[in-house]
This record gives sequence, C-alpha cells and structure tokens, in this order.
Amino acid sequence: MPFSSMIQEMKGEIGAISRRGLLRSRSQSTGRVQRVEPDEAAMRESSWAQVPPELLRVVLAKVEAGEARWPGRGAVVACAGVCRGWRGTVKEIVPVPEASGKLTFPISLKQPGPRDAPVKCFIRRNRATQSYFLCLGVTDALVDDGKFLLAARKYRRPSCTEYLISLDSKGNGTYLGKLRSNFLGTKFTVYDAHPPCAGAVVSKGPSAHMIGSAQVSPMKGGPPAGNYPVSHISYEVNVLGSRGPRKMNCVMDSIPASAIKEGGTAPTQTEFPSSNSSSFASVPFFRSKSGQLDSSGAQNESKVALKNKSPSWHQQLQCWCLNFHGRVTVASVKNFQLVASGESAPTPSNQEDDDVILQFGKVGKDLFTMDYRYPISAFQAFAICLSSFDTKIGCE
Repeated sequence: MPFSSMIQEMKGEIGAISRRGLLRSRSQSTGRVQRVEPDEAAMRESSWAQVPPELLRVVLAKVEAGEARWPGRGAVVACAGVCRGWRGTVKEIVPVPEASGKLTFPISLKQPGPRDAPVKCFIRRNRATQSYFLCLGVTDALVDDGKFLLAARKYRRPSCTEYLISLDSKGNGTYLGKLRSNFLGTKFTVYDAHPPCAGAVVSKGPSAHMIGSAQVSPMKGGPPAGNYPVSHISYEVNVLGSRGPRKMNCVMDSIPASAIKEGGTAPTQTEFPSSNSSSFASVPFFRSKSGQLDSSGAQNESKVALKNKSPSWHQQLQCWCLNFHGRVTVASVKNFQLVASGESAPTPSNQEDDDVILQFGKVGKDLFTMDYRYPISAFQAFAICLSSFDTKIGCE
C-alpha cells in the first residue's frame, strides 16, 4: 500500500474515533456539546496503534529518512499524530536540527541550527499590514513557495517599536516571543515566551505589558506567556553621517560562550512547557546535546557575542561588498553577516575564514534571504533580522 494511502487511512480511523468520543459526550451532557479527547480504549483498539514496536520503529525510521524536505516531511508529522505511542516513537527517531539540519516540529524553531551547513530561509515583507513572514526554502532555488515557519507583526508605541512573533501566519496568535526597540531604534531586546535555558529569569518591567493583551495568545495547552530576555542587539550610532554600512553587535544571553568552543553544546528546548505544572520554569524541557539537564550555574558564564562582518570597499563597483555566495543580489544597508566576536570566537583567524552564523540580505522588493546555523535557532535569527527592518535614527 502506498504510504500516502496509509496516512489517509490512519487519519480516517483516528477521526472516526474522535467522532465517537464526541457523540458519547453529547449523550452524557445536558444538551451541551463538549469537546473531549479521543477515547483511549478506542485508540488502543485501533489497528494502527497495535503495530509491534520493533516493526513500527523500522517503518517510521524509513519514513523519516526518506522525507528530507517539505512538503514531503509532512508525512513525518502525520505519523506523530496517529496516536500517543506513534508520537513517542517519532519524537525519539527525529533528530534535532543541530544533527540533521531538518525542521520538523514547531519546537525545532527554538532549537539550535546545524553545525555543518546553514538552514536556508527567506523573509517576505508586507508593507500594507506591517507583517513579516519567515519561510523555509524547499528547493535549491534562491526563493520558492517555501514552507511557512513564523510570522511577525510590527506595532509602533510612543517610546518604542515592538515586533510580535507567532506561529500563526496571520501574526495574531500562538505567541512565541517578541523584539522590542528603544526610542532611537539603536538598541533591541529579544524576548522568548518560554524559558530558553535552565535558570532563566522572566522580565517584569514595562516590556511585559503587551504579553497579556488581546493581540496575542499563548501556546494552546501551555502556560501563560512570559518574557525571558534571550538576546540584546545594538547598532553603533553614526551622528556624523559618515559613509559605510551599519555596525551591529549582538549578545546571546541564553547561550554560553563555551557553546561554540570545541566540544561545547548550546541549551536545546525539547518541548514547549506544559500548563499542568505550576512551576513550569523548573521543568527540564531544555537539555544539552548530551541529554543532561543544563546547570543553572551556566548563567554566570560569559555569553556568545556576535558582530557584523566588516565589508570591503569595491573600487570598481564603488560600494561596500561582502561575499554572500550568491544568496544576496540587491545592495542594501540592511544586508549583514554575523560572526563570533571576542571570547566567543573559536580561534583567531583571518576574517575571510570566519564562520558566518547568520546572514541576511535583499534579493527583491520586500524579499530577503536569511541563512542561520548553530548555535542560534530560527526564532532567534528571525528576531535579529527583524531589527534590521526598523528605522534607526542617527545610524544612517
């Protein structure tokens, strides 16, 4: 039987089980329809739920290995939705992006990117709605239809600008975090709605005011959205108006400097926190690559610091140039490449040989590429790139 037919059959069977559970709740209630979880007994009777574990693992491993790109990778997600047993097996089989370079589940957007090669994405800007959409490239082309990953919506305040980031393509739900600027647009803070690492402290200042508003909603089934600072971005003020590209620095508050040293690991969230625990911040849903819970003592370590790679002046073209390896085609003050700086740099080397952790650049009107790699996540990379869109008084 073709795998696509198997998936359709599984969806139909699970849907039938859900409908039976709904009808049973309707008959037991006083005329009011209640939404309930599918009946566990019916789930256990499902032929798909009774597949021998050894055979199930072999089949799911082949599915995972055979679907490397979207939209085919949706089959892996469909397998995880069959029943609880299948979901647990799929979670064990699917590697994190750091090891595989694949983005499969929503939590993958909060996990560090691959070490060997960057994840190639692009950002579409909608000027009319002040919205930004992060998509994953699904072909080898510079841009394509893409797989939607994240959305951001811009809100102007009297003293700052905020970009609310969510999993919803409409940008008004399933809140994941935000970017907040100062009045001049020269300093930015990235906030995560969930604890990014062990010992993370929630911000209780003015930046928390927007979280409880009707414009965003926390993850379904999760705890109330918080405000955990994960990054600070600063642009050098250019009051004299001298020629040249912007100069930016970024400190990753949730990533220790040791993460990019040889043998180092970055904190990795393994699942979104559950609302079942009253103290969700202490639940070990973030682990290192070794599987050991990250120590809260890491909060005292120095953090990963990034700086923009200095471009060189091209005499013939009469412009500042960086080698984007064909991923950027339009000159713009927004274009940048970030590399490790200071203590974060793995080894002293020629700047041309420095590993680019994040690069962002223009390829068309309202279309930009974004490539990122370890130790930052898609969420962190997207937030940093959003800071480049904001108006910066005194920087140009």
